[in-house]
Amino acid sequence: MRARFLLSEVRIGLRRNLTMTFAVVVTTAISLSLLGIGLLSNAQVGAMKDYWYDKIEVSVFLCGNLSDSPSCSAGVVTADQRITIQQDLQDMSVVDSVFYESQSEAFKRFQERFKDSAIAQNVTADQLPESFRVKLKDPTQFSVIVSAFSGRPGVDIVQDQRTILEKFFKLLGVLRNGALAVGFASVLTAALLISNTLRIAAYNRRRETGVMKLVGASSWSIQLPFLLEGVISAVIGWALATGLLAGLKTVIDSNVAPLLTFTRFFGWGEVWIASAWLLATGLVVSIVASVITLRRHLKV
Repeated sequence: MRARFLLSEVRIGLRRNLTMTFAVVVTTAISLSLLGIGLLSNAQVGAMKDYWYDKIEVSVFLCGNLSDSPSCSAGVVTADQRITIQQDLQDMSVVDSVFYESQSEAFKRFQERFKDSAIAQNVTADQLPESFRVKLKDPTQFSVIVSAFSGRPGVDIVQDQRTILEKFFKLLGVLRNGALAVGFASVLTAALLISNTLRIAAYNRRRETGVMKLVGASSWSIQLPFLLEGVISAVIGWALATGLLAGLKTVIDSNVAPLLTFTRFFGWGEVWIASAWLLATGLVVSIVASVITLRRHLKV
């Protein structure tokens, strides 16, 4: 009987404040969706880092005709130097594999990459350096290669592709942090709207709550229907937000991923993890906002 009475009070409260309840649901859905997009942006940055860092190579460029570094003062790399450098690279414990690229191979790759550019017509094979492209077991161990081969006779420069990607990932990090900040700000807005809705509901039903107190109802039993109204609104908003994130993932899989095959996208597991965080956030925000509001405005 108590459960039926409680559900009846919640239903009456939601129906009486239908417009405000709808506003709370929509605001909560939008707020949690924005927060969810921020969480998925964070997952996407992580997925791209794992994908690209795993493919990163260290390039050890050898001295060529145009090299002007101090280690190339003796001229173009000799055959003995090349063999020794390759052997030392292969013997290092941090190295997974070593691939030698000759000047002709470098020129061919250069022509393919810049085939539509005028610069490709002004470059010859002897202007491009030989190099060793080194795949590391752990891309973070780049400094080991740098310290071992920088300044070594026959070696011009040691370049890590990671440094090129760092700027890109810093930009993605800024965008991700911005999305999270907007999401959290929106959640705060939803909390204020929940608080305002419950305050109005408590004011409109003050006579009923006064009667309930006179007949011996506890403060908790009087406040619980109001609390459940906020929680139910938050849960509905969470369900809508989860549907939006699932739709976003479906669009990415069907339309975006086939076009951008050069990277990896977050999976469904990240969507459900984000959804769980959104549910927890929605419940906590709703309960905290409700409890604070009811203590201040529901005098029982």
